[in-house]
Amino acid sequence: MNIAGMIDHTLLRADATRAEIAKLTEEAKKYKFASVCVNPTWVAFAAEQIAGTEVKVCTVIGFPLGATTSAVKAMEVKDAIANGATEVDMVINIGQLKDGNNEFVEQDIKAVVDMASNQAIVKVIIETSLLTDEEKIRACELSVKAGADFVKTSTGFSTGGATLQDVTLMRKTVGPHVGVKASGGVRSLEDMNRMIESGANRIGASSGVKIMEGEQSTTTY
Repeated sequence: MNIAGMIDHTLLRADATRAEIAKLTEEAKKYKFASVCVNPTWVAFAAEQIAGTEVKVCTVIGFPLGATTSAVKAMEVKDAIANGATEVDMVINIGQLKDGNNEFVEQDIKAVVDMASNQAIVKVIIETSLLTDEEKIRACELSVKAGADFVKTSTGFSTGGATLQDVTLMRKTVGPHVGVKASGGVRSLEDMNRMIESGANRIGASSGVKIMEGEQSTTTY
């Protein structure tokens, strides 16, 4: 199993500097991570840094609250793709989901999917720590209906991150053909392996290097 190829190497802090983003991209190239996940302002720079490699540039949409309008989310996607992003992680409108406005939530996701238009993978952040199990299931079902490629647990900026129970529930809901990304609190190889066993096939983590060091320390050559 290619552990590195399942990791979105992530730096989404508000105070991230150019030097830190450069370091992130160098680490991603060294370990051959799936992507670097950065805020939209860093997409063009990150794309320059990883040019000529298989590492992708991922960015976030409607982040971290999901409360921007669908039109704004769509424009964020257009801008991100123009700057070099090939993966986008969008936050759903959590309040609308809780109000039972399923059509609104589905159309909000679809606005992003349509703008991505096969130019970028779309991952839908449902922010599991704020949802009941029924709401998690509904959010996943709406994401699938809207054409998303992945559902994702968390932004990492709310009240909690990924749990094994949530990943299991999300995988059961979306089935085998839609991705599940576990994000928030995955800090070690052991954490990652447990998430994979529960059904995740992508991991969002700021501890990618630590995870890989753990992988290398347990490998027999």
